[in-house]
Amino acid sequence: MLKPLSLAIAGVLATAFIQPAHADEAEAAPEGESVRTASPTTLDNVIVTGTRMPRAADRIPGAVSVITKQEISNSLSLTEDATAVLSRMIPGYSESTQALTNSGETLRGRIALRLFDGVPQTSPLRETNRAGSFTDLGIIERIEVINGPSAAEGIGAAGGIINYISKRPVHGTEATLSTRWSTQGYGDSDGWKVGLTVGHGQDEYDVLVSASFVERGMAYDGNGRAIGMRGSGTISDSDAKNLFLKYGMNFGENDMQRIQATISKFNLVGKGNYTGVDGDRANNRTNTAVRGTPLGAKTEFNDFDQIQLQYRHDDLFGGSLLVDAYRADQAMRYPAENGSDKQDPDIAPLGTLIDQSEVNSAKRGLRASYARTDAFGISGLEVRGGVDRVEDVTDQRLALTQRVWVPPMEYTSTAPYMQVSYDLDKLTLSAGVRRERGELSVDDYTTTWFNNRVFVKGGSLDYRATLPNVGMVWRFTDQWSAYASYAEGFSLPNVGIPLRNINKPGYTVAGILDLEAIIVENKEVGANFRGDRVTAGVSVYRSFSEFGVSLSTDPVTGDFVMNRGPVEVDGVELLGSFALSDTLSATAMYSRILGRTWWTTGGPLTKQMGASDIGPDKLGMNVQWRFVPNAEFVLASTTYRGRTLNTGEHTSGRTLLDLTMGYDTGRFGKLSLGVENLLDKQYILFGSESSTSNRDWMAGRGRMYSLSHTVTF
Repeated sequence: MLKPLSLAIAGVLATAFIQPAHADEAEAAPEGESVRTASPTTLDNVIVTGTRMPRAADRIPGAVSVITKQEISNSLSLTEDATAVLSRMIPGYSESTQALTNSGETLRGRIALRLFDGVPQTSPLRETNRAGSFTDLGIIERIEVINGPSAAEGIGAAGGIINYISKRPVHGTEATLSTRWSTQGYGDSDGWKVGLTVGHGQDEYDVLVSASFVERGMAYDGNGRAIGMRGSGTISDSDAKNLFLKYGMNFGENDMQRIQATISKFNLVGKGNYTGVDGDRANNRTNTAVRGTPLGAKTEFNDFDQIQLQYRHDDLFGGSLLVDAYRADQAMRYPAENGSDKQDPDIAPLGTLIDQSEVNSAKRGLRASYARTDAFGISGLEVRGGVDRVEDVTDQRLALTQRVWVPPMEYTSTAPYMQVSYDLDKLTLSAGVRRERGELSVDDYTTTWFNNRVFVKGGSLDYRATLPNVGMVWRFTDQWSAYASYAEGFSLPNVGIPLRNINKPGYTVAGILDLEAIIVENKEVGANFRGDRVTAGVSVYRSFSEFGVSLSTDPVTGDFVMNRGPVEVDGVELLGSFALSDTLSATAMYSRILGRTWWTTGGPLTKQMGASDIGPDKLGMNVQWRFVPNAEFVLASTTYRGRTLNTGEHTSGRTLLDLTMGYDTGRFGKLSLGVENLLDKQYILFGSESSTSNRDWMAGRGRMYSLSHTVTF
């Protein structure tokens, strides 16, 4: 069980470091907002995620965070890993896998909904563990993280929402050229990046064009050993291309209306120069890679294409209307395998068949929302409402033999919601409800030879859920505030896993219990302090799902097995910052999460959930020193505590140091030096320590040097 709240608050005062649990000050215009309104006065402390439209963070009853453009830039000075910045900056986000897969990367012990400008990057039907790499972080202005369920964003947000918000052009014309070189000191470890962003903005219209290319070399651990090729995909030895276009036009009386079109195309593909070699746990020899042609005929890839059209009216009947229509096509191919679940004696002798899976997902969606302040003539009363419509078709096939592994799954959903908040002097009250109405349809299909080629009768499942939320924020003074909230979230399980694993006849899609929805109840309390030089925050939460999901590993295939049953997650987060002077500051964060489920059906919740779902205790600290006006130095540490669970899982603790230094020359641009894993520490990733497979005995990346240059003209 967690320590009492009083001890948690004492811990905050003892550490007294970081951003408040509500948020950092936002640096960019809210999603969809025209450049004409981009002034520092109106943008401080504004959140759009979970509300669809700008809202002050200190009016939101929950822990929210903003990862700023500067923090993203610091992370890119160390690595191009898309999720590394989340692991370093967000207390409840688990360890980054340093790979193409984000398997085991959770937010507060549950799967988060990842959005790009509000558009889902994951399928509600098939959690591919690949949604962390969908664009170049160089095009991202900021990342908003909402912990816990959200009435506005809907399906898939059991753990919270991570919304990547793209850059916008400034007034006038501006071009930014970014280059980066990285190495670990080995001939094949070098990596390169070049990116160009051009923007032009004026009162009537604005346009932004960005393109980048990233080439990654091989990765090495602290012992100088090449890191193996992950079973779900690696970013080592890969190329990535990104193209982003945004055009917006303001019109109408006082330019109160805006239409905006966005196109994003991202492709990451393996170069296929290496083949993986399994590790040996008994002798502590980690997975490695050697020069050679990998299994199969095709390399892994992530291919994400997105088109979005947005209309906004800021003065419609006294309120604001926002309508988003989008299309998102996402395809992911995994590395080839000759495992037992890929075999078929009708195609090749047992043990010799090589195949690789490929997931394809096509989404079409419409999101409409309307907000009005001082509604019904009542000062301080704000009403927000809207409706979401989404159609998602996802399937998984074995690409080399063209076999169906997971049949096409079609999910359609219409979900209206309403949210009301009332500001009464120092008190903000909020309440809302979302109604999920979805249908899952699957045609008849036959499983693979490994699962006995059984026939499964297709059908449909209806999903209905009413999801309430209520909360309050009390601002005691200009510096102190506290909040309490209750919210419910709705998610589908990883539908593809139970569908492909059926191995007995007589099943129908409508009769598979494991396909039932996951309803999460989240309770949270917290307090924040925001002074001139010191900020601090604490959040304590409990989330419970009567029919939740936990993961285990199949000892034969090495694939994940989905276990359904009650799941309870308790957690505490501490945040703080301290400005020692105008040039020297320190920040810190701490997170402790405990997850429990049952050992046997109907039993008590005493089985501790492991690294596939819950990360170990985490402490992050950094010191930033601007030693001359144009130069800065940042030393950051991330400490994970070792633990032993009653499931037999044991993970070791460690502390990693990262260093970044930057110097702004002015007209000649900014130079940055980054050193990841400064002490070149050798360690095993937690997801590998919790597994039993030799194929997944993976070390973390050793010391890596990066030199970046960014010039704006």
